[in-house]
Amino acid sequence: MRRAQDIIGLPVIEIKAGKQLGTAADLLIDREWNVQGVLLESKLWFGSPRFVPWEAIVAFGSDAVTVQNGQAVRPLDESADLVCLSSGASRLRGMPVITVNGEQLGLVEDVYIGDQLDKKIVGYELSDGFLSDLKEGRKWLPTPETATFGEDAVIVPVHSAPSRTPSFHETG
Repeated sequence: MRRAQDIIGLPVIEIKAGKQLGTAADLLIDREWNVQGVLLESKLWFGSPRFVPWEAIVAFGSDAVTVQNGQAVRPLDESADLVCLSSGASRLRGMPVITVNGEQLGLVEDVYIGDQLDKKIVGYELSDGFLSDLKEGRKWLPTPETATFGEDAVIVPVHSAPSRTPSFHETG
């Protein structure tokens, strides 16, 4: 598994020319909890957003994200129903996770992605606040079968129960 925060900030490198195409600024996530691509940092103040589709990514290393060539970079269709992990008006980070019966499990701090190029989000890292994170650590919630990304909260089934965050950052 790999934390999304381990990908954000990495350079995106074209394998053919060894050229940096940009820097991973965020992940684009659809409503079915699949990562659809990597949003690149904008070079211009009012430049249109660009991204690399998940399918165009060759690998995620500890030091870079690699793609086959520069044609992998595409303009982002802002009408697409995607959310970002950390940025934008509709972002997942900081969103409360609440069970159907009204119990708040924590706030989303990060997401975990499966094996190297598996686009499915397999779990959430939840926080109960800074002091609680220091005292007890963050919590880990495996992605339930049904989870709704709502306007103001992520809604999960009643039986969803977080545990302590795994001590690993990457196993694949």
